[in-house]
Amino acid sequence: MTPPEGGDHDAAPVPTDAELLRAHVDGDRDAFGVLFARHRDRLWAVAVRTMGNTDDAADGLQDGLMAAYRRAGTFRGDSAVTTWLHRVVVNACLDRLRAARVRRTEHLPDDLEEYGDRGSLASAAADPDPADVAVDGERRRAVLAALATLPPEQRAALVLVDMEGYPVAEAEEVLGCAVGTVKSRCSRGRARLAVLLDVVRPGGPDHTPPGNPPASRPVRSSRAPRGPPDPG
Repeated sequence: MTPPEGGDHDAAPVPTDAELLRAHVDGDRDAFGVLFARHRDRLWAVAVRTMGNTDDAADGLQDGLMAAYRRAGTFRGDSAVTTWLHRVVVNACLDRLRAARVRRTEHLPDDLEEYGDRGSLASAAADPDPADVAVDGERRRAVLAALATLPPEQRAALVLVDMEGYPVAEAEEVLGCAVGTVKSRCSRGRARLAVLLDVVRPGGPDHTPPGNPPASRPVRSSRAPRGPPDPG
């Protein structure tokens, strides 16, 4: 028998994030794992940059995933599922930072330069000059170390807006605060980073062109930590 034409069109459609979350609430044991797998790289990148090191990030991400798993039924569709997931994970990380009263530079992973381009919206330049790579690696370490000294709320705002490329309006939804508050936290955080990172700018403090202070430029990162832990 000749198969009917258009058989390929009978394939099951790929479920949306909202459909997966609803299936999880309805008892599908695999749906949440599929949903997490879609967004794990960016969630992991945000967790590492917010917490300052991979060990604490793994704990923060785990806390966030457990909260999302248990509270999935409270999702009302007022925002995108991915925005809701980021909000839950960021809040879990901030809770850990507040509880520990972290105000010091955290130890950074020794293999930071080997991290792949995962999680961040920014992309690395093709075939970079080796000298530029060395400078970028030094700057990346300095940026992450400086970030770890900021108050948790400022750090989270800078990670989302300046490192992950979120629009301020979307960062507002993730952080659960007003647009003006996000902008204020970013502004204060950039000003603090400008001082802390002054020593790694090419040419030092006198090299900045007039009218273009470092605080006015977002801190971008082309690399994101790899290897988020599997839920479980």
